[in-house]
Amino acid sequence: MAHLVDIGSFKVGQGQLPFLIAGPCVIESEQLVMDTAGRIAEITKSLGMPYVFKSSFDKANRTSIASYRGPGLEQGLAVLANVKRQLHIPILTDVHTEEQAREAGAVVDVLQIPAFLCRQTDLLAAAAKTGKVVNIKKGQFLSPVEMGQAVKKVEECGSRRVILTERGSSFGYNNLVVDMRSFPIMRRLGYPVVFDATHSVQLPGGGGTKSAGQREFVEPLACAAAGAGVDGFFMEVHPNPDDALSDGPNMVPLHQLQGLLERVLRICHATKPIS
Repeated sequence: MAHLVDIGSFKVGQGQLPFLIAGPCVIESEQLVMDTAGRIAEITKSLGMPYVFKSSFDKANRTSIASYRGPGLEQGLAVLANVKRQLHIPILTDVHTEEQAREAGAVVDVLQIPAFLCRQTDLLAAAAKTGKVVNIKKGQFLSPVEMGQAVKKVEECGSRRVILTERGSSFGYNNLVVDMRSFPIMRRLGYPVVFDATHSVQLPGGGGTKSAGQREFVEPLACAAAGAGVDGFFMEVHPNPDDALSDGPNMVPLHQLQGLLERVLRICHATKPIS
């Protein structure tokens, strides 16, 4: 039986409203974070869509050592705490170490395990022990079935507050593909399944010293995932993606978000199982 997971004031999982995880890839400034979070909150409220704000205090897996990583743990968590306090929305951020998991777990509602780290036992355990929801991104190198082992690591630490996120699989060099079978397969593991529509169109390392991306394919892939029956959507969103300090080529422009979500939600509604 699928577990429903509480995030803030709402539940996510099979039979619940599709929810959105969204925000700028990395914290560039407090003003940008607040403005973006506020506008997305307005959009999702108008659509009746539960919303979790996402942004990173540290991007530890950048292609180049010279790439912008974020403001760091202390300053970044202060910004995220302010978003939560002022806008009254749940917060998600990714963590890369056990210490980060413990520190961030005192502030945010959802701890995200990056795809590259989804097999790191100690990190999964530390996140689980905070009691917060753990969003595990499927590694680009793993089959959906193999995510069962990551789930077991969290369960062994006493937590069933798990979300699984598909973000594409490596296909040759500098390319990802999304296997739509991944969603029903991972759902069999008993937890809500999310589609990361923006990282799935990333071209890892495709820009030489940075990743490239094909944001024009976010909408068709999100629509396909909606038809496949996912529980939620992950989208990195920025007011001016071409000027963003991280992942600009695959982020959704803020002004395009509402139209994209409206189309996706129509498909979700049309494919909802008849009770």
